[in-house]
Amino acid sequence: MNARNVLGGELVLCSADPLTGWQRDGCCNTDVNDQGRHTVCAVVTAEFLEFSRAVGNDLSTPRPEYGFVGLKPGDRWCLCAARWEEARVAGFAPEVVLQATHAKTLETTALGHLQAHAVE
Repeated sequence: MNARNVLGGELVLCSADPLTGWQRDGCCNTDVNDQGRHTVCAVVTAEFLEFSRAVGNDLSTPRPEYGFVGLKPGDRWCLCAARWEEARVAGFAPEVVLQATHAKTLETTALGHLQAHAVE
């Protein structure tokens, strides 16, 4: 069965450049090994990147030893659902691509919260 998004449709690609996803397939798929639940397809902002760095997850600094180029504002990235929710509560939630956000995200945050930050 194909993965579903938060709207009930088939999960679509989040980003191939930079290549994202727990499984590095461009989609916000998840499995039992994904303890961080990297399921939210977010369009990152400078404010979110600074917030994430401040709480211990620097997503903007390149880490070539892991094949990570670092994110810049406007990039799409599969975020951990709990990190997105933490950013939302703090007022720094990035926009969300609902069709590319995995349905498992709804175990962490409400659809209405995601819809309030939705982009096409």
